[in-house]
Amino acid sequence: MKKENIEDIYQLSPLQQGILFHTLCEVETGIYLIQLCYRLQGELNLKAFEQAWQKVVDRHTILRTSFHWEKLEQPLQVVSKQVPIKIQFEDWSEQEDKLETWLERERNQSFKLNQAPLMRWTIIRRGQDDYYFVWSKHHLILDGWSTALILKEVIEIYQKQARTDLEPIPYREYIAWLQQQDLTQAKNFWKTQLQGIKTPTSLIIGREANKETGKKEEVVFKLAATTTKNLQKLAQENQLTLSTIIQGAWALLLQRYTSDADIVYGVTVAGRPSNLSGAERMVGLFINTLPVRVKIVETDRLLPWLKQLQTQLLEIRQYEYTPLIEIQGWSEIGRDLPLFESIVVLENYPVDSSLQQPGSLAVESISTFDHTNYPLTLTVIPGVELSLSLAFTTCLDTATIKRMLGHLQTLLTGMVNNPQTKLIDLPLLSAEEDGQLQKFNQTRNNIDEAQLQQCIHQLIETQARKSPDAVAVVWEAEKLTYGELNQKSQQLAEYLQLQGVKPEVIVGICCDRSLEMIIAIVAILKAGGAYLPLDPNLPKEAITWRIEDAKVAIVLAPKQLQAKIAHKDLQIIDLDLRSLPQVANPQPPKPPTPDNLAYVIYTSGSTGKPKGVMVNHRSLVNAYLGWSAAYQLNQVKNHLQMANFAFDVFTGDVVRALCSGGKLVLCPGEILLEADKLYQLILQQQIEIGEFVPVVLRHLMEYLEKTQQQLNMGVVICGSDSWYGREYNHFRKFLAKNCRLINSFGVTEATIDSCYFETTKDIASGQLVPIGKPFVNTQLYILDQESKRSLPIGVAGELYIGGLGVARGYLNRPQLNCEKFLNLDSYDTPLYKTGDKARYLPNGDIEFLGRIDNQVKLRGFRIELGEIEAILYQYPQITENVVILRQDSPQEAKIVAYLVTESNKPVAVRELRNFLRKKLPEYALPSAFVFLKKLPLSPNGKIDRKSLPIPSPSCYLNNNYTPANNAIEEILVDIWAKILQLPRVGIEDNFFDLGGHSLLATQVISRIREAFAIELAIRCLFESPTVAQLAKRIIEQEKSPGITLKRAIILQKIALMSSQEAKQLLQAKKTIKS
Repeated sequence: MKKENIEDIYQLSPLQQGILFHTLCEVETGIYLIQLCYRLQGELNLKAFEQAWQKVVDRHTILRTSFHWEKLEQPLQVVSKQVPIKIQFEDWSEQEDKLETWLERERNQSFKLNQAPLMRWTIIRRGQDDYYFVWSKHHLILDGWSTALILKEVIEIYQKQARTDLEPIPYREYIAWLQQQDLTQAKNFWKTQLQGIKTPTSLIIGREANKETGKKEEVVFKLAATTTKNLQKLAQENQLTLSTIIQGAWALLLQRYTSDADIVYGVTVAGRPSNLSGAERMVGLFINTLPVRVKIVETDRLLPWLKQLQTQLLEIRQYEYTPLIEIQGWSEIGRDLPLFESIVVLENYPVDSSLQQPGSLAVESISTFDHTNYPLTLTVIPGVELSLSLAFTTCLDTATIKRMLGHLQTLLTGMVNNPQTKLIDLPLLSAEEDGQLQKFNQTRNNIDEAQLQQCIHQLIETQARKSPDAVAVVWEAEKLTYGELNQKSQQLAEYLQLQGVKPEVIVGICCDRSLEMIIAIVAILKAGGAYLPLDPNLPKEAITWRIEDAKVAIVLAPKQLQAKIAHKDLQIIDLDLRSLPQVANPQPPKPPTPDNLAYVIYTSGSTGKPKGVMVNHRSLVNAYLGWSAAYQLNQVKNHLQMANFAFDVFTGDVVRALCSGGKLVLCPGEILLEADKLYQLILQQQIEIGEFVPVVLRHLMEYLEKTQQQLNMGVVICGSDSWYGREYNHFRKFLAKNCRLINSFGVTEATIDSCYFETTKDIASGQLVPIGKPFVNTQLYILDQESKRSLPIGVAGELYIGGLGVARGYLNRPQLNCEKFLNLDSYDTPLYKTGDKARYLPNGDIEFLGRIDNQVKLRGFRIELGEIEAILYQYPQITENVVILRQDSPQEAKIVAYLVTESNKPVAVRELRNFLRKKLPEYALPSAFVFLKKLPLSPNGKIDRKSLPIPSPSCYLNNNYTPANNAIEEILVDIWAKILQLPRVGIEDNFFDLGGHSLLATQVISRIREAFAIELAIRCLFESPTVAQLAKRIIEQEKSPGITLKRAIILQKIALMSSQEAKQLLQAKKTIKS
C-alpha cells in the first residue's frame, strides 16, 4: 500500500478483533464471508450500475478499509483514499443455469484482508432483461443493518434518487465512542449475570467425529403463515417482542436437549448507541454478540416466564457495548472454553424497502450465505412466513439439525396453542416422531408362548431327555453329560426339599468354579428354591451380611470354604455329592411357577450396603428366548463361560448353553488375561460363542494380532463395559469371516441383557459402540428426567427398561423399589430407572453416554461410588468425603477419594486401605486419597465435583517410602513406575494400592519376562504384590543362582550406554546366558 493513498488509520473494535482472529485461524472454511444473491429484472445499464457502486465506495470509509496485523503490536484498520472497483460480468443467456455450483465456487475464493475493497461483485446475464447480481463481502466491514443501508444507497444513486446533502459519518467515530466507555459498571453486571456458570451449554447431538469440523452447512425452515400470524398476535397481546418468544423457545429447546436448567446462549444485538449522533445511518460493523443466561424452572407458567426473560434482555441492552472477550474474562469459564456454543440472530433490517425502490429495475433477494465461528447459529428472518435457519459445523449431523428445527417449531406452536401452560407441559415431539419411537419398541416376535409358561430348569430337563449322552459341562479335565447333570441335580434337589427348600426359599452357593457349582444351581431350581451366589473371594464380613440380609438358612459349599461362611443357625451342605444321602421315597413337592423366584444377585448399593436383585423364572426364560432368537443358539454348541460366579453374566452364560443343549466350558479365572492360554482353550474346546468383557477381548485381540492368527468363533459377545468404535473396527480384522461381533448391554435389575448391537460397517473411531436394539419382549425408553416424557431421536436422557425382563425388585428394600421400579400411567409394564444416560440414533439403535447418577463401571465392574463414600464415613477420623472416577489420561480411569479429617489431622493411608480392604472388593478400592481442608461447593451448596483437584503423584503413594536395595529391585521399581505413571515407587508399596489392577498386572509381568527371561505367572503379582516380595519370587525361580542379578546389572548399564556400546555388552550377555 502506498503511503500517499492512506486516508486514516485506527484501531479495530473488539468484535472486529474477534472476527479477524477466527478468520485467520480458519482460512479454508469461508468463515465470516457473506454472499448475497439477487435477481434483477428490467433494463440494466452495467456501466451506470458500476458507477453507482464506485460512488458509494467513495462516500464510505469502511468500504475502503483494509486490515493489517503483521509485525504490529495490535491489528489496525487502514482507510485508503481511493479504491477503484470492478464488477465482473458473465453471460449465461445461452448456457445452462448453474447458479448453486457457481455460488459455492465463488465462496471458496478468500479475501486478502490487507487489500481493499473486501468486496466482490458479479453480474450474470440469464436472458433478456434478466440478471443475477452476486455481492460478496467480509463481515469485518459491514453488519446486516449496514448492508441494507449500502444497498439502498446504491439503488437510489443508480435510479438517480439519492440525497447528496447528508455527508456520511465515518466509522472511526464509533471506534472513538467505544474507547470512551467505562467498563466498571459493565463488569459488575456481567459478573453477577454469569456467577456460578463454569462450563458452556454443550449440546450432545448427532456429532459425526470423523467429519471435518470447520465446514458449515445450513438448514432453512419456514413457519406456516397462520402460525407466524398467531405468534405475532401472542406477542402483541402480551406486550412481548417476537425476539423474546423465539429466544424463550430456543432456551427451552437447549434445556430439553441438555437436561440442564441453567442455559447460556449468545444473542446478536444491533450495537448502535442511542447517544451517538447519526448512529442509525452510519455504516460499518456495529453488532455485538452477548451471553444470555436463562434459568428454567419447569413448573413456571409460560407467559410470566417470557416477561421475565424480556426484562432481562432489556437490562442487557444497557451494556451491549461490552467486548465479549472481556465478558469471558470476568466469567468463571476458562479461556480454553467458549462462553456459549450457539447464538441467536434476529435479522430485522430495512432490506425489503431498499429493494422496492420505484424505477426500471426490479430487485429480488434470492439467497444469503453468512456463517459464524459458532457450532450453531439460529437466524430468524421475520416475514409473512417466519424463516428459521440453523447454520452448523459439519461435525454435527444434518438429519438431527432438521429435527431440531422441527422441535423448535413444535415448541413455538405449543406456545401459541396454550400460552397459559407450564413450561414442563410444552410439547417437543410431533405425533409422527412419537409413532416412530413406539415402533422401535415393537419387540413381540415369533416367540413360543408355551416356553414362557415353563421354569428355567424345565428347559434344561428337556435337553437332558433329548440328548442324555451329550456333554453339558466341562471343567478342566472333568466333564458332565446332560444325563449325569440331570441325575445328580435331581438327587441334590430331593435332599434340599427334605431340608425345607421350596418356592421362594433362597439357598446360598459359595464355591469356586467346578462341576458341582452347576449341579448346585440346577438342583436348587429343581427343588423350587432360588439360588444366591456368594463369591468366596469377598471379605467374610461381606458374605455374612448377604446371608443375613437374604435370610438364608442353607448354604452349599465345599469343605475348604465352610469355615469362611460359618454362621449361627446356618446349615451348610457339603458340595461333595458322594457323601449325600439318598432320599428313599421323595414326595413330589409343589412345583415352582414362572412367577416364582429363580435367583437373587447382589449389586453395589449407594447406602454402603449392596442390594439383592430378585429375578423370576419368567424373566430368565424370556432372556433365554431373546438370546436364542438374536444369537441363533441353535447354530452354536460350544459355549465359553468366563464371568465371575456372583455376577449375573455368569447366569446368562449357563442359561444360554444348557437351555439350548450346548456344551458349557468353564474357563479358569487365572487365564482370562493370559491370552495365549485362553486362545488355546478356545481352540481345544472348539468354542463357538462366548461373552467377554472389553479388557479380556482386548488382550486376546492383541495376542492374535501379534501372532497373526484369527478367532474362528461363530458369535463373540462383548459386554459389561463401554468400548469405542476404533476397537470394534480393529477387532473385526481378527475374527473369522462369518463371526458376529456383538456389543451387549444390560443391568441386573432387568435380567442380565436388554439390548444388543452388531454391524458389518465401520463405526466412527471416537464413538462409543452403540448398545443397539432391544431383545424380544423388552422395551427401552429415553425419558426426560423430570417430566418422564419420551425424548426425540438424538437427544440424551435417562434410559428406562420395560418388558418381561424387569426384575421383581430389590430384596427387603421397599422404598428403593418405589424409586427405581416405576409404574407410570403411559406404560403397560413397570419400568426400571437405570440411571444411565443414552439417546436414540436415527435407525433405532441406542447410544450409551455414561452414568447420570454416581454409579460407574470400571474394568467391567459396576461400582456405586456412594457405597465407598458410606464406608469411608465409618472410619473414625474422616468427617467428609467424596469419591469420583477420574480419567486424567486417556489410558486409565481411577477411583479417587477426597477426604476431610477431624481438625485436618493426617491419616495413615496404609491403615485406611487395610480398613477398606476388609469391607470392599479389590476393584472398588480407591487408587488415590486426596486430603483437603474442605470440599469445594457450588453456589447451590452441593459438592462441586468439577472443582476437585487432580491428585498429585504422591497421593498414589504410601506414607513410608523404602528405596530399592539391589539391581533387581531397581529394575522392578522402574517397570512399576512407568506402567503406573508414578514418579516414585518404594519396594514395600503394594501394586494394587498404587492403582494397579489386572490389566496393568499383565503389562508388568510381560515386562518382567522380557527383562529377566523368566516365565512368571500373573498370579505371582497378586500373591507377591510388593517389589520386595516379587524380587524374592523371581530369584526363587532362577534356573542358575545369581543369573537374575547379573541380568539386572547388565540392563542398568545398557540404559546408560550408546547404541554401539550396548551392542558390545549384549555379546557379553549372551556369554553369561550360555
